[in-house]
Amino acid sequence: MYGLIWRILPGPTWLKAIFALILIVAVVFVLFEYVYPVVAPYMPFAENSVIDG
Repeated sequence: MYGLIWRILPGPTWLKAIFALILIVAVVFVLFEYVYPVVAPYMPFAENSVIDG
């Protein structure tokens, strides 16, 4: 799959590397801003089991 993305990106190798870095940053941004906040309430580790006292 990554090879397919690499072949689709235009330009020489250095430009492909810059585009790939931009794509990675964009995917991480979308995950942290939109996907993770929606999924977080459904994750089992959101409930703490440590009891004070």
